Amino acid sequence: MKNEYIPQASKIREVIRHTDLEYTFRMTYEGDVKPGQFFEISLPKYGEAPISVSGVGAGTVDFTIRRVGKVTNEIFENYVGDSLLIRGPYGNGFDLEHFKGREIVVVAGGTGLSPVRGVVDYFARHMQECDSCTLIAGFKTLGDVLFKEDFALWKEKLQVIQTVDNAPEGYEGPVGMVTRYIPDLKFKNPENAVFICVGPPVMIKFTVQEILKLGMKEEQIWISNERKMCCGLGKCGHCRMGSTYICLDGPVFNYVEGKNLID
Repeated sequence: MKNEYIPQASKIREVIRHTDLEYTFRMTYEGDVKPGQFFEISLPKYGEAPISVSGVGAGTVDFTIRRVGKVTNEIFENYVGDSLLIRGPYGNGFDLEHFKGREIVVVAGGTGLSPVRGVVDYFARHMQECDSCTLIAGFKTLGDVLFKEDFALWKEKLQVIQTVDNAPEGYEGPVGMVTRYIPDLKFKNPENAVFICVGPPVMIKFTVQEILKLGMKEEQIWISNERKMCCGLGKCGHCRMGSTYICLDGPVFNYVEGKNLID
Protein backbone atom coordinates (compact mmCIF):
# COMPACT_ATOMS: atom_id res chain seq x y z
CA MET A 1 0.00 0.00 0.00
CA LYS A 2 1.11 3.56 -0.71
CA ASN A 3 2.25 5.43 2.37
CA GLU A 4 0.57 8.85 2.13
CA TYR A 5 3.11 10.36 4.52
CA ILE A 6 6.11 9.69 2.26
CA PRO A 7 6.86 12.55 -0.18
CA GLN A 8 8.59 12.32 -3.53
CA ALA A 9 11.46 14.41 -4.84
CA SER A 10 10.47 17.06 -7.36
CA LYS A 11 12.97 19.08 -9.39
CA ILE A 12 12.56 22.83 -9.74
CA ARG A 13 12.32 23.58 -13.46
CA GLU A 14 11.82 27.35 -13.27
CA VAL A 15 11.56 30.11 -10.69
CA ILE A 16 9.42 33.15 -11.52
CA ARG A 17 9.78 36.20 -9.28
CA HIS A 18 6.64 38.31 -8.82
CA THR A 19 7.53 40.47 -5.82
CA ASP A 20 10.23 40.58 -3.15
CA LEU A 21 8.25 38.01 -1.13
CA GLU A 22 6.37 35.94 -3.72
CA TYR A 23 7.89 33.57 -6.25
CA THR A 24 6.39 30.80 -8.37
CA PHE A 25 8.28 27.51 -8.36
CA ARG A 26 7.56 25.38 -11.45
CA MET A 27 8.28 21.79 -10.45
CA THR A 28 8.17 18.35 -12.02
CA TYR A 29 5.05 16.29 -11.40
CA GLU A 30 3.17 13.62 -13.32
CA GLY A 31 -0.46 13.07 -12.41
CA ASP A 32 -3.90 14.64 -12.35
CA VAL A 33 -4.19 17.96 -10.52
CA LYS A 34 -7.06 20.46 -10.28
CA PRO A 35 -6.77 24.20 -9.62
CA GLY A 36 -7.52 24.80 -5.95
CA GLN A 37 -5.92 21.59 -4.68
CA PHE A 38 -2.74 21.72 -2.62
CA PHE A 39 0.49 19.85 -1.91
CA GLU A 40 2.70 19.59 1.14
CA ILE A 41 6.17 20.90 0.29
CA SER A 42 8.96 19.95 2.65
CA LEU A 43 12.66 20.08 3.38
CA PRO A 44 14.34 17.68 5.81
CA LYS A 45 15.14 19.32 9.18
CA TYR A 46 12.94 22.33 8.38
CA GLY A 47 9.43 20.86 8.13
CA GLU A 48 6.67 21.11 5.56
CA ALA A 49 4.08 23.66 4.46
CA PRO A 50 0.78 23.31 2.56
CA ILE A 51 0.93 25.24 -0.71
CA SER A 52 -1.89 25.69 -3.25
CA VAL A 53 -1.45 24.72 -6.88
CA SER A 54 -1.20 27.90 -8.96
CA GLY A 55 -0.78 26.24 -12.35
CA VAL A 56 -0.63 22.89 -14.11
CA GLY A 57 1.49 22.15 -17.18
CA ALA A 58 2.76 19.17 -19.14
CA GLY A 59 4.73 17.26 -16.52
CA THR A 60 4.88 20.26 -14.19
CA VAL A 61 2.94 21.90 -11.39
CA ASP A 62 3.30 25.50 -10.18
CA PHE A 63 3.43 26.66 -6.57
CA THR A 64 3.32 30.37 -5.80
CA ILE A 65 4.96 30.76 -2.42
CA ARG A 66 5.08 33.71 -0.06
CA ARG A 67 8.16 33.97 2.13
CA VAL A 68 6.65 34.13 5.62
CA GLY A 69 8.35 31.61 7.90
CA LYS A 70 11.02 29.00 8.56
CA VAL A 71 9.98 26.50 5.89
CA THR A 72 9.23 29.01 3.14
CA ASN A 73 12.38 30.98 3.94
CA GLU A 74 14.43 27.85 3.34
CA ILE A 75 12.47 26.94 0.19
CA PHE A 76 13.52 30.29 -1.28
CA GLU A 77 17.14 29.14 -1.02
CA ASN A 78 16.42 26.33 -3.48
CA TYR A 79 16.42 27.29 -7.11
CA VAL A 80 16.44 25.84 -10.64
CA GLY A 81 17.93 22.37 -10.77
CA ASP A 82 17.50 21.73 -7.05
CA SER A 83 14.78 19.48 -5.66
CA LEU A 84 12.14 19.79 -2.99
CA LEU A 85 9.98 17.07 -1.46
CA ILE A 86 6.28 17.11 -2.25
CA ARG A 87 3.27 14.96 -1.41
CA GLY A 88 -0.23 15.37 -2.76
CA PRO A 89 -2.39 16.60 -4.34
CA TYR A 90 -4.84 16.92 -1.46
CA GLY A 91 -8.37 18.18 -1.07
CA ASN A 92 -10.85 18.99 -3.78
CA GLY A 93 -10.38 21.71 -6.35
CA PHE A 94 -12.32 23.73 -8.87
CA ASP A 95 -13.97 21.36 -11.34
CA LEU A 96 -13.66 23.11 -14.71
CA GLU A 97 -16.60 21.14 -16.08
CA HIS A 98 -18.90 22.90 -13.62
CA PHE A 99 -17.99 26.31 -15.05
CA LYS A 100 -18.15 25.52 -18.75
CA GLY A 101 -20.93 27.28 -20.64
CA ARG A 102 -21.48 29.73 -17.76
CA GLU A 103 -21.01 33.44 -17.19
CA ILE A 104 -18.00 33.23 -14.87
CA VAL A 105 -16.90 35.88 -12.39
CA VAL A 106 -13.70 35.32 -10.40
CA VAL A 107 -13.03 37.67 -7.49
CA ALA A 108 -9.59 37.32 -5.89
CA GLY A 109 -7.70 39.25 -3.26
CA GLY A 110 -3.89 39.30 -3.16
CA THR A 111 -2.35 35.84 -3.03
CA GLY A 112 -5.89 34.45 -3.27
CA LEU A 113 -5.38 34.73 -7.02
CA SER A 114 -2.92 31.81 -6.91
CA PRO A 115 -5.38 28.91 -6.41
CA VAL A 116 -7.76 30.27 -9.08
CA ARG A 117 -5.08 31.18 -11.60
CA GLY A 118 -5.56 27.80 -13.30
CA VAL A 119 -9.28 28.48 -13.78
CA VAL A 120 -8.75 31.98 -15.17
CA ASP A 121 -5.94 30.89 -17.46
CA TYR A 122 -7.90 27.91 -18.80
CA PHE A 123 -10.88 29.98 -19.87
CA ALA A 124 -8.67 32.77 -21.22
CA ARG A 125 -7.25 30.15 -23.59
CA HIS A 126 -10.61 28.43 -24.23
CA MET A 127 -13.13 31.26 -24.38
CA GLN A 128 -15.36 29.16 -26.60
CA GLU A 129 -16.04 26.93 -23.58
CA CYS A 130 -17.67 29.63 -21.46
CA ASP A 131 -20.33 32.26 -22.07
CA SER A 132 -18.14 34.99 -20.58
CA CYS A 133 -15.39 35.37 -17.98
CA THR A 134 -14.66 38.35 -15.73
CA LEU A 135 -11.76 38.67 -13.31
CA ILE A 136 -11.76 41.18 -10.46
CA ALA A 137 -8.38 41.04 -8.72
CA GLY A 138 -7.30 43.31 -5.89
CA PHE A 139 -3.82 44.01 -4.51
CA LYS A 140 -2.51 46.36 -1.82
CA THR A 141 -0.12 48.20 -4.15
CA LEU A 142 1.20 47.95 -7.70
CA GLY A 143 4.29 46.29 -6.27
CA ASP A 144 2.17 43.45 -4.90
CA VAL A 145 0.64 42.43 -8.24
CA LEU A 146 1.18 38.76 -9.09
CA PHE A 147 1.31 37.07 -12.52
CA LYS A 148 1.99 40.26 -14.50
CA GLU A 149 2.67 38.34 -17.74
CA ASP A 150 -0.58 36.42 -17.31
CA PHE A 151 -2.51 39.64 -16.81
CA ALA A 152 -1.25 40.84 -20.20
CA LEU A 153 -2.90 37.81 -21.85
CA TRP A 154 -6.00 37.88 -19.67
CA LYS A 155 -6.70 41.53 -20.50
CA GLU A 156 -6.76 40.60 -24.19
CA LYS A 157 -9.21 37.75 -23.71
CA LEU A 158 -11.29 38.50 -20.61
CA GLN A 159 -12.96 41.39 -18.88
CA VAL A 160 -10.33 42.24 -16.24
CA ILE A 161 -10.56 44.71 -13.38
CA GLN A 162 -7.17 44.89 -11.66
CA THR A 163 -7.44 47.21 -8.68
CA VAL A 164 -5.08 48.41 -5.96
CA ASP A 165 -5.82 49.76 -2.48
CA ASN A 166 -3.00 52.32 -2.49
CA ALA A 167 -2.21 53.90 -5.84
CA PRO A 168 0.80 56.11 -6.60
CA GLU A 169 0.37 59.66 -7.83
CA GLY A 170 -0.60 59.71 -11.49
CA TYR A 171 -2.03 56.18 -11.51
CA GLU A 172 -5.19 56.07 -13.63
CA GLY A 173 -6.29 52.46 -13.18
CA PRO A 174 -8.98 51.04 -10.87
CA VAL A 175 -8.53 51.85 -7.17
CA GLY A 176 -10.26 50.46 -4.09
CA MET A 177 -11.61 47.20 -2.75
CA VAL A 178 -12.82 44.48 -5.12
CA THR A 179 -16.33 44.83 -3.66
CA ARG A 180 -16.58 48.28 -5.21
CA TYR A 181 -16.85 46.78 -8.71
CA ILE A 182 -19.37 44.00 -8.11
CA PRO A 183 -22.57 46.14 -8.24
CA ASP A 184 -21.70 47.19 -11.82
CA LEU A 185 -21.55 43.64 -13.18
CA LYS A 186 -24.00 42.86 -15.98
CA PHE A 187 -25.26 39.44 -17.07
CA LYS A 188 -27.12 38.17 -20.10
CA ASN A 189 -28.72 35.46 -17.96
CA PRO A 190 -28.19 35.87 -14.21
CA GLU A 191 -29.30 32.30 -13.56
CA ASN A 192 -26.38 31.10 -15.68
CA ALA A 193 -23.82 33.10 -13.69
CA VAL A 194 -21.29 31.44 -11.38
CA PHE A 195 -18.87 33.09 -8.97
CA ILE A 196 -15.52 32.10 -7.46
CA CYS A 197 -14.29 34.09 -4.49
CA VAL A 198 -10.87 33.54 -2.89
CA GLY A 199 -8.95 35.76 -0.50
CA PRO A 200 -8.81 36.77 3.16
CA PRO A 201 -11.92 35.76 5.17
CA VAL A 202 -13.15 39.35 5.59
CA MET A 203 -12.82 39.93 1.84
CA ILE A 204 -14.82 36.77 1.10
CA LYS A 205 -17.51 37.83 3.59
CA PHE A 206 -18.16 41.23 2.04
CA THR A 207 -17.73 40.00 -1.53
CA VAL A 208 -20.40 37.36 -1.03
CA GLN A 209 -22.71 39.99 0.46
CA GLU A 210 -22.34 42.11 -2.67
CA ILE A 211 -22.93 39.11 -4.94
CA LEU A 212 -26.13 38.21 -3.11
CA LYS A 213 -27.34 41.82 -3.50
CA LEU A 214 -27.29 41.20 -7.26
CA GLY A 215 -30.05 38.64 -6.72
CA MET A 216 -27.78 35.63 -7.09
CA LYS A 217 -28.39 32.39 -5.22
CA GLU A 218 -25.94 30.99 -2.68
CA GLU A 219 -25.42 27.85 -4.77
CA GLN A 220 -23.98 30.01 -7.57
CA ILE A 221 -21.00 30.95 -5.38
CA TRP A 222 -17.81 28.97 -4.72
CA ILE A 223 -15.21 29.86 -2.10
CA SER A 224 -11.90 28.45 -0.89
CA ASN A 225 -10.72 28.16 2.72
CA GLU A 226 -7.17 27.53 1.57
CA ARG A 227 -5.54 29.31 4.52
CA LYS A 228 -6.87 26.55 6.82
CA MET A 229 -5.05 23.71 5.05
CA CYS A 230 -2.77 21.64 7.24
CA CYS A 231 -1.53 18.01 7.12
CA GLY A 232 -3.63 17.03 4.09
CA LEU A 233 -4.69 13.72 5.59
CA GLY A 234 -7.23 14.71 8.24
CA LYS A 235 -4.98 13.43 11.03
CA CYS A 236 -3.68 16.52 12.84
CA GLY A 237 -7.08 18.17 13.32
CA HIS A 238 -5.74 21.71 12.89
CA CYS A 239 -8.00 22.38 9.90
CA ARG A 240 -11.17 21.10 11.53
CA MET A 241 -14.12 23.48 11.48
CA GLY A 242 -17.06 21.85 13.24
CA SER A 243 -17.25 18.34 11.81
CA THR A 244 -15.55 19.37 8.55
CA TYR A 245 -11.89 18.80 7.77
CA ILE A 246 -10.78 21.46 5.29
CA CYS A 247 -7.90 19.35 3.96
CA LEU A 248 -10.25 16.45 3.13
CA ASP A 249 -13.61 18.08 2.37
CA GLY A 250 -12.20 21.34 0.98
CA PRO A 251 -10.51 23.66 0.58
CA VAL A 252 -13.04 24.46 -2.18
CA PHE A 253 -16.67 24.65 -1.06
CA ASN A 254 -19.93 25.75 -2.53
CA TYR A 255 -21.12 28.67 -0.43
CA VAL A 256 -24.23 26.76 0.66
CA GLU A 257 -21.90 24.56 2.70
CA GLY A 258 -19.04 27.00 3.17
CA LYS A 259 -21.14 29.63 4.94
CA ASN A 260 -21.62 27.24 7.88
CA LEU A 261 -17.88 26.81 8.47
CA ILE A 262 -17.17 28.97 11.50
CA ASP A 263 -13.50 29.77 12.02
